[in-house]
Amino acid sequence: MRGVTVVDHPLVQHKLTLMRDKSRSTKGFRQLLNEIGMLLLYEVTRDLPLESIEIDTPLTRMSAPQLAGKKLVLAPILRAGVGFLDGMLELVPSARVAHVGLYRDPETLSAVEYYFKAPSDLEDRLVLVLDPMLATANSAIAAVDRLKERGARELRIVCLLAAPEGIANFQAMHPEVPIWTAAIDERLDEHGYIVPGLGDAGDRMFGTR
Repeated sequence: MRGVTVVDHPLVQHKLTLMRDKSRSTKGFRQLLNEIGMLLLYEVTRDLPLESIEIDTPLTRMSAPQLAGKKLVLAPILRAGVGFLDGMLELVPSARVAHVGLYRDPETLSAVEYYFKAPSDLEDRLVLVLDPMLATANSAIAAVDRLKERGARELRIVCLLAAPEGIANFQAMHPEVPIWTAAIDERLDEHGYIVPGLGDAGDRMFGTR
């Protein structure tokens, strides 16, 4: 599917299967989401630019690569998106964090904003929007709209699961923003949940209903 990268690494697929199991504990689900977030970040950042710097090793002086430019912005969509955050910050502890608070109206399935806080210089940074479930994509669309309003120019979506309907809806609104996901599932049900999916990621991560 154009504009969508499915991360089919065996560790990602194995951990995703463990997460789908309805008997997985809240602690286990949360830990797996953290671990998959770390693994997905490896793939999403594969093309980050590098620059050479001069350093001294214990034996000699050398030219070595390091990340070029300003650091990443991780933008989790509250609440489930924060499940990716700790694992990703383990890899890039200097990343800045934007928080996008959205909830899905149970009647209309539209995204309603209740909180937004982001760095002031988004236009100079790569922004990764973290949304474990790209179902209807209404939340992801609203988050990208808001981040673009704030100045973001280079964005990427990172999700655990995506539905074909959600991908189509998102790409209709933001065709230039690429998507990374661990799997594309079959469809949405009448309530806007991904099938076969794994249920509500936020509820399973926090032990709520």
